[in-house]
Amino acid sequence: MNDIIREIEAEQKNENAPEFNTGDTVKVYAKIKEGNRERIQVFEGTVLKKQGGDTARATFTVRKNSNGIGVEKTWPLHSPHVEKVEVIRRGKARRAKLNYLRGRVGKKAKVRELVK
Repeated sequence: MNDIIREIEAEQKNENAPEFNTGDTVKVYAKIKEGNRERIQVFEGTVLKKQGGDTARATFTVRKNSNGIGVEKTWPLHSPHVEKVEVIRRGKARRAKLNYLRGRVGKKAKVRELVK
């Protein structure tokens, strides 16, 4: 049974999955279906966490501040609803999950930029 699940997940994996890490500022182009029309909505924010490793069930969470209110969205990494993920800024994060950003506002909620 375990082999069957692996085969199904391998079929559903997206070969051109985006490369980004925790702390990066990204733009997520997501397909939104409204009635019989389909459009692309852009969500720009900081990646708080990536979960699931290398499996087809991997997810990522992006957080942004909208009118002073924090908004978080979680997407499956290999979802057909995610058109593309564009990295705007590389962030220097020393941990895998940036949950501490939830309690911060303004300049304290920023992640330092990674300089290579």
